[in-house]
Amino acid sequence: MSKRDYYEVLGVPKNASEDEIKKAYRKLAMKHHPDRNEGDARKSAEEKFKEAKEAYEMLSDARKRAAYDQFGHAGVDPNMRGPGGPGAEGFGGFAEAFGDIFGDMFSQGGRGRGQGGRQVYRGSDLSYAMEVTLEEAARGKDAQIRIPSWEACDTCHGSGAKPGTSPKTCGTCSGSGTVQMRQGFFSVQQTCPHCRGTGKIIPDPCTTCQGQGRVKKQKTLEVKIPAGIDDGMRIRSTGNGEPGTNGGPPGDLYIEIRMKKHDIFERDGDDLHCQVPVSFITAALGGEIDVPTLDGKAAIDIPEGTQAGKQFRLRGKGIKGVRASYPGDLYCHIAVETPVKLTEHQRKLLRELDESLKKGGARHSPSGESWTDKLKSFFS
Repeated sequence: MSKRDYYEVLGVPKNASEDEIKKAYRKLAMKHHPDRNEGDARKSAEEKFKEAKEAYEMLSDARKRAAYDQFGHAGVDPNMRGPGGPGAEGFGGFAEAFGDIFGDMFSQGGRGRGQGGRQVYRGSDLSYAMEVTLEEAARGKDAQIRIPSWEACDTCHGSGAKPGTSPKTCGTCSGSGTVQMRQGFFSVQQTCPHCRGTGKIIPDPCTTCQGQGRVKKQKTLEVKIPAGIDDGMRIRSTGNGEPGTNGGPPGDLYIEIRMKKHDIFERDGDDLHCQVPVSFITAALGGEIDVPTLDGKAAIDIPEGTQAGKQFRLRGKGIKGVRASYPGDLYCHIAVETPVKLTEHQRKLLRELDESLKKGGARHSPSGESWTDKLKSFFS
C-alpha cells in the first residue's frame, strides 16, 4: 500500500510554514492519540497517529523536507538514504512539538541525574515573614532571624543507616533511581517508587535520623533590610532553603516584609500621610503649628480660616523607596477639633460668638450659602 503525501496527511499546503506544520500536527495528534480513542476506533486512530507523526518528523526537518520535496518518499526512505529516513530522530520531533501538552512525559521538571543515574532534585524554597516598623523600613536595618536547617546526622554520618550497617542497592531499579513505565502508547522513565530515586535501600535505619541521614536544627541568619523597602516586598537569600535530594542544589529563602501599623503615619508608596488635629480657634485665626516627620518636628503655617480636611504638603519628607532617586512627600490633613467639656462661661461666650457670626451673614460661612442653595434645589 503506497504512502499518502505528507502534506496531505497534515492537511497543509506545500508552502506551509514551520508553525503551520506544527499546529496541524498537534491538532491531529490530539484527535488520534490512542489514549483518547477506545474500542474499535482505537486501532484506526493509532494508525493515523503514526502516519501524522511520520509526516511531521519529515516536514519539520528542513533537510528531510527538501529531500522529500525533490524526490518524494524515495528521498526520505531509510532503505535508500540511511540515516536521513523516518525514525532517525526517534521521539525528538514529537516531544518538541507536543512537549507543552505532555510535558510530564518528556521532561524532568526541576531535576537532573546524579552519579549512577539517580534522580537529583532541587530543594524546596522557604518563606519567612518579617515585621518591620515604618522607621526601620525608611532607614533600613541589619537583622538576625532563626530559620530551620538540616545538618548531617552525627550518628550515621549522613548515610541514614544504623551504625555497623550500610545501605543496599535498590533491587527494583538496580541503583539507577528510575524505572521504565508504560503510559498508553509510550514508554517513559519515572522515579523508582521503592527507593524514591535514591538508588539505595536502608534495611536498618539510623534511630537518630530515622534513615534520612540528616537532622533538623535551627540556625541564625544575618539579613540586611534595604532602606525604602515596602510591605509585600521579598528579599531572597540564595541557598538557605530546603536542601536538595541526592546531591541536588538547595532551595532559596524568601523573606517577606510585613509593615507594622504606625501610630501616626500611613504609607502610600513613597508618600506619607498623617492627621493633624487643630483647635477651631487656630483654624479660624491662623497660626503656626508643629507637625511630626520621620526626621523630627517641622513647622507649618495655618492660614486664617482654614477648613477641616485642608491638606498641607511637605516636599521630601516622605520615604525614599528602594528604586527611587528621591524621597516622597508628607501630606498633613487638618482635622479641626470641636471643644468638649465646656464650662458655663465658655458656653456663654460661644453663644455670643455664634450670634455675632450670624449677624455677619454668609461672609463668615464660605460653604453655608452654597449648601442652603443645594437644599432648596433638592426639596423644590
